[in-house]
Amino acid sequence: MDLEKRLDLVSRPPTEEVVARDELRHLFETTSRPKHYIGLEISGLLHLGSLVLTGFKIRDFLEAGVECIVFLADWHSYINNKFRGDWSKIGEASRYYEEAFKAFCPGVKIVLGSDLYLNNNDYWRDVVRFSKQITLARATRCLTIMGRSEKEKLDFSQYLYPPMQSVDIHAMDLDIAHAGMDQRKVHMLAREVFPRLGWKVPVAVHHHLLPGLSEPIQTGVEEDAEVDKIISSKMSKSKPWTAIFIHDSSDEVRGKLRKAWCPEGVVDQNPILDLAKNLVFHEKTVMNVERPPKFGGTVSFDGYDTLEAAYRERKIHPADLKTAMAKEIDSIISPIRKHFEERSGLLDVFRSEA
Repeated sequence: MDLEKRLDLVSRPPTEEVVARDELRHLFETTSRPKHYIGLEISGLLHLGSLVLTGFKIRDFLEAGVECIVFLADWHSYINNKFRGDWSKIGEASRYYEEAFKAFCPGVKIVLGSDLYLNNNDYWRDVVRFSKQITLARATRCLTIMGRSEKEKLDFSQYLYPPMQSVDIHAMDLDIAHAGMDQRKVHMLAREVFPRLGWKVPVAVHHHLLPGLSEPIQTGVEEDAEVDKIISSKMSKSKPWTAIFIHDSSDEVRGKLRKAWCPEGVVDQNPILDLAKNLVFHEKTVMNVERPPKFGGTVSFDGYDTLEAAYRERKIHPADLKTAMAKEIDSIISPIRKHFEERSGLLDVFRSEA
């Protein structure tokens, strides 16, 4: 595969940022098979954002000839009180995550945090070395990566989270650190500190955060307001009525989308259009929207821009867009939903949490 094609695969949506593209170009010019990772906390059931959109981006990396690692961050999950700190449940849930990503992203490698750290004195030494390069205030500014803020009452282990996540990158000798935009701060921290320690500086690739189906949350005008708004509005298992899970039935998908925030003619922060742009048109070039015959019947769109323009001009009614999107989303999750129907035991840990 030629260089430009590889660059385009990594840079195309849902990627929002590559830091820095010239470094990525040099990496592909000098390394036949760069090493990539994305780290995930182990917590709730996977949904369109956490598996599908993330998985689509991982597939892009795989197609570009990159060695891809999904890092299941069990220690980070424990620090962040997932499953109320129950190690046995974190372990059970990790097997579900491993199964999901191996099925959705064939060729990906799974690494568990506990395995990386086991008998690894170098790792813990490097956590201390890294931590000596930053202040507590600097680490505190990164707490949004774990859905926390300095305004909360935290235990001290949670302040170790940013240094640990940074050192994970060094410990696995990675060329590319990949995550959603909500993890940007820690990648910038790593890129700032690694040169001081003589460590390889990773290219950072940040993908779009899929929004939840409810009306977007508005924030103030402070420096990080735009990023905070995106993080606050992202699809989340903690707000299940705004998320489409990979296990949702066809009826559940239709029901959730029917209730979704989708004002007529409004394209800005519209979650239904966001699904079309970042999921549907990632996988296909044409999307059909069925309309009643008196309104022109079925119309085909050969790209996201044409769909957005038609919706802005009120040529597509919200109800028709939602119906079309329900079919598209159901077709995407149907294979993985069926995959787990034959492995239902992997979901037992989540049933006990209900």
